[in-house]
This record gives sequence, structure tokens and C-alpha cells, in this order.
Amino acid sequence: MKTLTISKSDYMLYLKHPSFIWLKKYDSDRLPKIDENLQAMFDAGHEFEKYAEKKFSDIYRVGFKDFFEYQTMPKRTKDAIAAGKPVISQGGFEHDGLTCIVDILERCDDGTYNLHEIKSGTRVKDDYIYDLAFQKHVLTGCGIKIKNIFVIYADTSYIRDGNIDASKFTKIEKVTNKVEKLNDFTVKNIKIAREIIDCGLRKPPSFLPSLVGCIGNITEAIEVYRNVQGLPAYSIYDLARPNAKRLALFEDANYKFISDIPDDLECLIDKQKNQIMVTKSNSTKIEKNQIEKFIKEFKYPIYFLDYETVGNLIPPFDGIKPYQQVPFQYSLHIQEKEGGEVIHKEYIHRENSNPTKKLTEQLLKDIKNDEGSVVVWYQVFEKKCNTTLAHMFPEHQEELENINNRILDLMIPFKNDWVVNKDFYGSASIKKVLPALCSDIELGYSNMNIGDGLTAQRVWSDTFIKDFSKKTQKEKETVITDLIEYCKLDTFAMVKIFEYLKNLI
Repeated sequence: MKTLTISKSDYMLYLKHPSFIWLKKYDSDRLPKIDENLQAMFDAGHEFEKYAEKKFSDIYRVGFKDFFEYQTMPKRTKDAIAAGKPVISQGGFEHDGLTCIVDILERCDDGTYNLHEIKSGTRVKDDYIYDLAFQKHVLTGCGIKIKNIFVIYADTSYIRDGNIDASKFTKIEKVTNKVEKLNDFTVKNIKIAREIIDCGLRKPPSFLPSLVGCIGNITEAIEVYRNVQGLPAYSIYDLARPNAKRLALFEDANYKFISDIPDDLECLIDKQKNQIMVTKSNSTKIEKNQIEKFIKEFKYPIYFLDYETVGNLIPPFDGIKPYQQVPFQYSLHIQEKEGGEVIHKEYIHRENSNPTKKLTEQLLKDIKNDEGSVVVWYQVFEKKCNTTLAHMFPEHQEELENINNRILDLMIPFKNDWVVNKDFYGSASIKKVLPALCSDIELGYSNMNIGDGLTAQRVWSDTFIKDFSKKTQKEKETVITDLIEYCKLDTFAMVKIFEYLKNLI
């Protein structure tokens, strides 16, 4: 059988989990799909490349538009090098069955080259180094002598003021020594990756999540294993805060379910012990004294608040930094007095402009400044949003700080395990807590057009920033309706969970 080519992306999949490269070659449907949210991240990365490339002059771009051009990349890149092009972008290289596309190859006066990798992150991450080590291995095999290696990424201290200033927006860091240290590691692991795919269908590798690789994510490894193997509810892979070492112990002991795990194992943390206990007993753990103290902190009127934000890599408005979370919407359920009617108020920005000023002004009309608790789920996020708004609008700083001082985090009883249910699966996410505690209520995210924060962010950004002039008014109104429905559900869920907690005491 002919040895299959290994691309840079193949190799990076292998480093996430050895089985992932095999799956890509023989059963790719089992790997996570590129959904619209992930594609949006890729698109933003491609847009960032344009700014990073402005650091260089006289760039010759190889690239490709179709499969035919992709196949000819190595030859066209070789021709560009022979022609003495000083800076080559998106060049293709192939050596000994290995392929990669290089972001920037910059020729030095002594005939060597500097290698530049463009990443849409905000710092140099470990996986960038492994990525570059593979590229260097291929380039060296092609006879290209690498002098220095750099990563170009987004500078989070940059604040947009008018047109994007590429020189300030991008940051560059030398990583040559870090990459050099991986030379032997790269050779060794390329060999192992080859052996895995050369076995073909006759000998699939192990898909066990505990074998997660050096740049792998255990959650992703479990999800892929779920796709390959099919897992029952409450399996050992549903235990909160998994790690490879602990899972390997469970696998070696042949535990299949959470209920199989002895709750006195030394390796378990308290959250896991509580999860095991309620799963075995099929009961809900409730610490009434803690909940009673918590509920007494609430003062009427109560404002249940949730923000939706947009955090684009390319700052969309003046005064904004890369990835800065900018509120464009909020939902607010208000209960004036105990047992009183709950009313709903909201704001969503409907224009192609910075939403923060109008949102802030409306928020301060809807939340009284001097009394009442402001209830959120995960206070770090909402408080940071208010702090951001206070910095942008100093005239409202005192009012926004007052709101922050009144915030109570409804997640705390679940984060601290004062309430534990097996169907939380060890999570304190509102999307896990709500259906477990309020199963009799017709609430749910799965049937909504927008069912999570990432999708909300992407859809609003696409509609009111990226494609505002291309969207019809009907399309915009549909998006607005979907966003209101989603954000409103988050705050209504808090209302119902608060009622649940009150009924416990």
C-alpha cells in the first residue's frame, strides 16, 4: 500500500491524540465538524493575515484557489525561490511524503531564510512551536536553511482609532530556540504518525481519551471517543474535571460508569466525590443552611441581568481592543417585591455602530441606581462588562460601579456544590442546571435558532457589522427576534432557579 502523505494539519491532529490522524485518513466523520462558529474564527484568522503581511514589503504570494493550484504549490514555490523573491507568502513545500504551507518565508542577505508563522492568538502558545517544528523539518528537507523563526500575533494592548494600524495591531516574537529543541521530538513523532496511518483499516489505534497527546484537549478527546465508541449516560467520561491520569486509572480498573467508581479514591476531588455520591443514590444533595444564608443576601427589587457580547479579533469600532468583549444586548427580568409580578426589559443594538453608549444609557434607565440586587450567572463576566462600560463612559462610572457592588452570583450554590444533582454532570452551567431542576417547565435551548453565546456573538456580528448592507430588513428582524428569545431565556432561567432555591428553605 502506498504511504499516505502527512500534512502539517495531519501532524497537529496526531499531537492532539494519536488516533485523530488515523480517523482523518479513514473515518473523518468521527472527528469534530467545522461548524459556523469555528469557520468564523478561521475567517477572522485569514483576515488577520492581511494585516500581519503588511510588516513585509515586496511580498510574492503563492497560495491556491482550487485543487489544481494546490497541487502545483511546491513547484511554484520552488520557482519563486529560484527567481530570488525576497518574501514569499503561502508557499507550499513537500519532502519525503510530508507537506506544509508556510505563512511567510523571508530571505536573508546570507542566503538563509527567516520563517514567520501568523497566528490569530494573543500570545505564543505551545502548539505554535510544535507547528513550526514540523514546518522547519519539511523546509530543511527541501534544502531551505532556516536562520530565525518568529510568531506574529495580535497585540491586545492595541486600541483602534480610525483605520487599523497594522504596525501596532500585530506583535512579533522570536521562538527559534524553542523550535530547535523539538528537532528530535519531531522526527520521532513523524515516524510514529506514519506507522499509525500505514496500518490502515487492519489495525486501528486506540481511541481511549486517556491517551490524549501533548497539545490535546481531554474534553475533545472524550467527544471523539463518544463519536467512535458510543457512550452510555453517566459513564466515567461524564465525571467532572477529567484528566488523562485519572481516566487511565478508571480504564485500567475496568470502571464503566460513574457509579462504579469508589468514592474514597485519593485521586478524587470533592466535586467528583459529590457527583459520584448523587449518581449512586439518584438523589439531590442540598445544603439548606448555606442556601438560606445565600438567599438572605437578596434585596428587592431584584434585577436578573444577562449580557450578550461581541469580541472580534479585528476591533470593529474605535476605542476597542482585539477580542475585547463589547456588550450589544442585555436581557433583564425584574421582580419589584417578593411574590410580585416579574416583568421583562431588554436592549439589543440594531445599527452598524458601536452599541455601548445606547446600551449603557438604556441599562441605567432600567436598573434603579440605589437599591435592589442585580442577579447574574457567573459574575466575573457581567462585572467585567460593567467595568468596560465604566471606562468607556466615565460620566456613568459611579452608577455602573454601584451596579457591580449590588451583583449576586446565582451560580454560587452550584459552583460550591450546595446543590448537586446527577444530571448536572458536575457542571455549574445554567444549561445543565436548568433542565435538571426545572424539568416540568417548557424551557430549552436545543430547539432555538440561537442556542449558545458563541452563536449569538457570531450572528449579531455577521448581521450588524460584517454584512449589514447586504442583509434585508426582514433578515435583520429575524436575527433580532432570535437573539431576544435566546437572551431572554437566560434571565428567565435565573428567575426559575431562584424560585427553586427559595422553595428549599
